[in-house]
Amino acid sequence: MAEAVDVTTTGTKGRKKRNLWLKIIGGIVGALVLFMGITFVVHTISNGIEKKKIESYGQYVNVDGKNMNVSIQGSGEQTIVLLPGQGTTSPVLDFKLLIDELTPDYKVVAIEPFGYGLSDETETERTTENIVSEIHEAVQQLGIDRYILMGHSITGLYAATYVNTYPDEVSAFVGIDSSVPNQPGMDVKLPLNLMKFLQKSGLMRVLNKVSGDSYASLAYDEHTKEQMKLISNQVSTNPTLIDELKHLGSNFKNGENLTYPRDLPMLLFVQSNNENNPQWIPLHEEQVKQSDQGKMIPMEGSHYLHHTKYKEIAEEFKSYMKEIQ
Repeated sequence: MAEAVDVTTTGTKGRKKRNLWLKIIGGIVGALVLFMGITFVVHTISNGIEKKKIESYGQYVNVDGKNMNVSIQGSGEQTIVLLPGQGTTSPVLDFKLLIDELTPDYKVVAIEPFGYGLSDETETERTTENIVSEIHEAVQQLGIDRYILMGHSITGLYAATYVNTYPDEVSAFVGIDSSVPNQPGMDVKLPLNLMKFLQKSGLMRVLNKVSGDSYASLAYDEHTKEQMKLISNQVSTNPTLIDELKHLGSNFKNGENLTYPRDLPMLLFVQSNNENNPQWIPLHEEQVKQSDQGKMIPMEGSHYLHHTKYKEIAEEFKSYMKEIQ
């Protein structure tokens, strides 16, 4: 005869297990909520403290009723207008190593577009045309009418519009692992809402903390490193930079057929070990052919070649400028 099952006992055990699991889940959720709360509060307090530690540099020019920060260093006869890659939160400081190598021979004007560094944010859409117009207005405000345009990454896209819009002003274009207007894969959808959440919640600060110091092995002095971190915490993923990312795909799409003027000298420093894009070198080889005086120099390093190859970039640039004069 089969043994009778005690339904009451079985039911009681089941409820106890469910209650235990509910307590565990509740504890985990509670811990996460507490962690998020602490992270947000620490982030908010830290932002307020850090903002006061940021030291001003450069000078402001008025563009569309807002302040755009620019740094003018050196006193050479020729002027370089230096532009950052997308999302470089403190362009003037990021370019410091390269600027120090260039200023003995050139006047270097590093521009921080709206949303970058110490410049104001803006609600104007971050289309190529608007960005180019604003940068040009800053150059005009400084009374500079002839200059070499030099820039990193996304500048390669914006510059294609710039040099065709203001051909009588730009004497040469120099790209530092610069974007190519027809490069593939720029229609990818970016997790912009997630990026904003990570920044506003303070989780981005935590991630940066645990991921280590990205500037540790670089030649920046400790004070500059600290200032770059402070500024990054303030401006990273601000609404202006997010809007620029939002327009990234359309800006590339609208500019994919753009070419540089054939009579414009072009020097491109290109990352030779770009494993994510095996066509990176061929794309730039095709681009330099657009110029009668085009030259490409492959360099092994990260996308931010000017972080480690600043001496070589400066030397090769000066040599190139002597060649074309």
